[in-house]
Amino acid sequence: MKEFRRARRRSVPEPVAVLDTMTEQIIGRLGNVSESGMLLVASSPVVDDGLYQLRFHIHDSRGREIPIEVGAHVLWSAQANTPGQSFAGLRFLTIDPAPLAALREWVNAPGASTR
Repeated sequence: MKEFRRARRRSVPEPVAVLDTMTEQIIGRLGNVSESGMLLVASSPVVDDGLYQLRFHIHDSRGREIPIEVGAHVLWSAQANTPGQSFAGLRFLTIDPAPLAALREWVNAPGASTR
């Protein structure tokens, strides 16, 4: 199958919590991420076409934890096979330049599992 996404995505097999910064509650974890969006494995309901302020952390090449804050738009959601979970595709609307550069480097790092 040919891949038609515009941005390279990194699969995230280890748990990376995603926090809704408006409620300060964890709403799920990263499934995969690119510099322009993410797949959220949601443990809390998300609103279709909703807007969210989210934060998650990645580690840079030196092992330092880098917070990534984004404004995101829910493009789609679907129920998962696991009760209480769903999947949601989000497009990033806002992200500051420094975290964007760190995210871009992390997604494109050698050895990263990509899709």
